[in-house]
Amino acid sequence: MPLPLSEIRSRAFRFAHDWLNEGDEIAEAQSFLNDFFAVFGVARRRVAAFESRVTHTDGRRGRIDLLWKGVVLVEMKSRGGDLDRAFDQARDYFPGLADHDLPRFILVCDFDRFRLHDLDTNSDTDFILAELPERIELFGFISGWRLRRYEDEAPVNRDAAERMGVLHDALSEQGYDGHELEVLLVRLVFCLFAEDTGIFETAAFRDFLESRTAADGTDLGSRLNELFDILNTPEDLRQRNLSDDLRAFPYVDGRLFEERLRPAAFNLEMRETLLNAAALDWGSISPAIFGALFQSIMVEVLRRRLGAHYTSETNILKALGPLFLDDLRKRIGAAIAARNRRRLRDLHDELARISVFDPACGCGNFLVVAYRELRRLELDILKALYPDNLPELDPRMIRLDVDRFYGIELHEFPAQIAQLALWLCDHQMNQEASRAFGRAVLRLPLRATPNVESGNALRMDWREVAPRERVSFVVGNPPFGGARMKSRGQAEDVGLVFGRPMGELDYVACWYRKAAGYIDGTAIRCALVSTNSLSQGEQPGILWTQLAPFGLQIHFAHRTFQWNNEARNVAAVHCIIIGFAQTEPPATRRLFDYAGPKAPPQERAVANINAYLLDAPNVLVMPRSTPLADVPPMVFGSMPNDGGNLLLTEEERATVVARCPDAARWIRRCLGSREYLNGLARWCLWLSGIPPETLGRMPPVVERVEAVRTHRLGSRRAATRRLAATPSLFGEFRQPATDYLLVPKVCSEDRPYVPACFMPQNVIATDLCLVVPDADLYLFGILSSAMHMAWVRNIGGRLKSDFRYSATLTYNTFPFPTPSGARRGQIAEKAQTVLDVRDRHRPASPATLYNPETMPPDLVEAHRALDRAVDRAYRAQPFANELERMRFLLLGYQRLAAPLDARPPARGARRRRSTASRRGD
Repeated sequence: MPLPLSEIRSRAFRFAHDWLNEGDEIAEAQSFLNDFFAVFGVARRRVAAFESRVTHTDGRRGRIDLLWKGVVLVEMKSRGGDLDRAFDQARDYFPGLADHDLPRFILVCDFDRFRLHDLDTNSDTDFILAELPERIELFGFISGWRLRRYEDEAPVNRDAAERMGVLHDALSEQGYDGHELEVLLVRLVFCLFAEDTGIFETAAFRDFLESRTAADGTDLGSRLNELFDILNTPEDLRQRNLSDDLRAFPYVDGRLFEERLRPAAFNLEMRETLLNAAALDWGSISPAIFGALFQSIMVEVLRRRLGAHYTSETNILKALGPLFLDDLRKRIGAAIAARNRRRLRDLHDELARISVFDPACGCGNFLVVAYRELRRLELDILKALYPDNLPELDPRMIRLDVDRFYGIELHEFPAQIAQLALWLCDHQMNQEASRAFGRAVLRLPLRATPNVESGNALRMDWREVAPRERVSFVVGNPPFGGARMKSRGQAEDVGLVFGRPMGELDYVACWYRKAAGYIDGTAIRCALVSTNSLSQGEQPGILWTQLAPFGLQIHFAHRTFQWNNEARNVAAVHCIIIGFAQTEPPATRRLFDYAGPKAPPQERAVANINAYLLDAPNVLVMPRSTPLADVPPMVFGSMPNDGGNLLLTEEERATVVARCPDAARWIRRCLGSREYLNGLARWCLWLSGIPPETLGRMPPVVERVEAVRTHRLGSRRAATRRLAATPSLFGEFRQPATDYLLVPKVCSEDRPYVPACFMPQNVIATDLCLVVPDADLYLFGILSSAMHMAWVRNIGGRLKSDFRYSATLTYNTFPFPTPSGARRGQIAEKAQTVLDVRDRHRPASPATLYNPETMPPDLVEAHRALDRAVDRAYRAQPFANELERMRFLLLGYQRLAAPLDARPPARGARRRRSTASRRGD
């Protein structure tokens, strides 16, 4: 462990005094540098070499005054020498160094003047010898007293994950795989971290790799196993003839090195990869790296199937902050400001009792960040309680430890990473305490062990893993698998958790149901990250109906934002966070909203948060097969189910017509959402009613019909195979016999309105659109209003963040107004004006017309006039904003749906619900 800072500063004063008048490069440089390293308690010969030979790019040979590989290169000059020339000379050595030997720092010195250059930040610091005692923090890379700044995007985080991923792949390709590979990687990460943070002597692991293993890597596996045995053996039980450098490695315990592994077969390239990893500063790696590390080395197909999305610290704190950290910081800050020692001691007791449980912990990122932040709060309390005698404190006054952190992870490797990450975070926090205490705080051998178990969290009793009487908070980022993308095993998990299949729910919903049972009757508070589909579309109604018997209250929530992380092949996911408990929430709840998925959060204090994460009544909207209002039905367009053979591009249409002019009569314009919104040309063969003899006279059409038949016969679905009997027709036929209103099924969230449009009956709408036959201007006006768009935005489904319009959920559930004839006429009139303005801007596409940046001013004004007319159909008083609209609409929906919902359930449904509600966890 590093010398106390006070001791280093005292040695720096003596060094500056002893070398005040010396300064001959040739005679004294090596003695000067030996003494300089001794200031920091480091024996120079253990980490750095004098006169290292190097070959320049032009073939000249040179000697570096001092090289600590991967850390610092020193070039000395006689007193009064040219430091600029010394720096240029030092840089000239770089081409002759191996990549993993390149230093981060260059130090040039003339015995009196120092210049330290940081190559990572491209910054220089100059000072004179007499100032060394006040500059010792610059040399934390020697002393071990480094100021750590953990940043999500720090290059070292990504580099470390990538390099370990390369090593994983290389070992796996050679047949060293599975459990042994996972354990080996965990141990290597520990060793890399240990030598950069004072657990091992400085550079001890790198020196072991370079000096005790063959350059071709052939004995590296067996040598590593020897080192692991030493780390697993108490000092007093080790062989007496061990060399000093091996004896210097500490006893680690914690069962980390207990299991004996087969020696891995390394080669030269794999040894170089490990040395390249060792060249990084692992002491500055953030806790989030352990998640990125795990994701970096997972098989991509496995990662997608598990729905694993690992997390930046920024996003982790979005959950931990409002769950408990923000409140603790506020109360501790107030006690410190008031100098209330009794309150501070009470808060210290409270911190020591906190336990955190992550039932989908992956590699432990949420647990690690929670532990780190709690340790920092504890240190703040100790500093406030003992401001004058902190250096004399007993380190045992640090009462938080890793054994109060619990987790469940499906696979063994990330579970091991989670335990390791907590141990390493503990050491990082001990280093911060060391800086505050002014002397080393080290918890070796490891005694406390994190409680992380490997298994399927949905089939385990959480109370056996994390006793409820010990747990304060449940938090995590469970797997996201979509409702339609669950594996067979995941579908079985859902059935076990809910008591029935629940195929409409995303996999992550299971953790809400398990958490509800786990916290039942307790004061435990929860925060879970989810896909935003749990707060949009049909899922909120389904899920929160299941959770209703537990009386959960939402205390805080983050509305949709884009999840990000640091791992390679990062997945783009749109997420929410919901914080809930059975206990009553505070008087005001915290709701975080985002102007866009990548925008920063904006917090509001609200009176209530409902299942749609709105400050609105607790009303659940359920899909309906028929509209609540007296309006025409909305249906899907026609589905081709043709393998692309009935659909034609402009070029394909021209080719078919050129070969067979008679085919033109049977080709019609065809629209999906994309074609309609962007004004794209698309056509289809519409062969309904074609006489067989006519079809037989059109060879290019017959070829396509035969291709449709082949496509349908090759399907796994029996229904699709049956359609092969009518290959000339669309698979599902729903084309209206009259003109109709077309509504795009998917539309960008940026558009202020979903641009519906009237279409003639001879334009074919595919199933990527929705159609309303016999619609009138009044209906078009309602669907094109701000009132309806509020419903679309907050109740309708989403595809990522885009609107996904639904007949059963968005249209059939919408509480249409019941205006007088005059009001209906006003709405129809304003709707016609919107259509007229659109016509004036032809040929601009709907995507252009309804892009917020390009929407014409006259179209904006036409919609505003329509909005005012629709608003007056609901009430005389104008609506101030969308939230006010949603409050009004939800109450309207509740009023209209209540008589229907009061009907008795279908036979057997009541029994199934009561059985599900009785299920234990």
